[in-house]
Amino acid sequence: MKDRLFIVMPAYNEAENIEEVIRQWHSVCERINTEGHVAKLVIANDGSKDDTYQIMCQLQENYPFLMPIDKPNSGHGATVLYLYRYAIAENATFVFQTDSDGQTLPKEFWLMWEHRHEYDFQIGTRGGRQDGASRVFVTKTLRLVVWLMFHVWVKDANTPFRLMNSERLQALMQYIPEDFFLANVAVSAIAVKKDEKIAWYPITFRPRQGGVNSINMKRIFKIGFKALGDFRKINRMLK
Repeated sequence: MKDRLFIVMPAYNEAENIEEVIRQWHSVCERINTEGHVAKLVIANDGSKDDTYQIMCQLQENYPFLMPIDKPNSGHGATVLYLYRYAIAENATFVFQTDSDGQTLPKEFWLMWEHRHEYDFQIGTRGGRQDGASRVFVTKTLRLVVWLMFHVWVKDANTPFRLMNSERLQALMQYIPEDFFLANVAVSAIAVKKDEKIAWYPITFRPRQGGVNSINMKRIFKIGFKALGDFRKINRMLK
């Protein structure tokens, strides 16, 4: 039976990174398609102010499994949820999410792919992340917030490196608000809370390979404050 993998990425002002990221991850699609399965690389341009989308369209001729999507800006989490819904609607059997800033390594995907039929959620953990102390602080804070809200301990709730069974992902998404910014945090917390079959793997997490991060600490705290209310709603639905 053929598996259908959708590798999905949100992209916002990634003109400096996008070509190299596409080159790296398209090779994953090529290998999977050669093995008799189906793989697509779907990148949603989230209202970028630079040439991210135009570059993707120009690259399509050389990368046949690339599917660029252009959409109005709605933020990282809402775009991730949009991509999950898109992949599910396109009959994906597995959805892999990562970001388009070049911080993750395609070679570390293959261990997850090998175990795709054993676990419904396989999530990376960023033990030695190289993107700054402030980001490490946010990860640890999120872990505490998830514990306080859901009473589950999640190793790394927001990692943008996860392979998921689309059927189980769809079941979890009913609990998540449509425009929820911390989409992957919610997916991780709900999956642990519901005792889904989960595996955790240490991954490499490099500094951004180019461009400027659009999220600063002030915005992170603003997002986090709003997320607390949404977490309460999710928790009530789970109960």
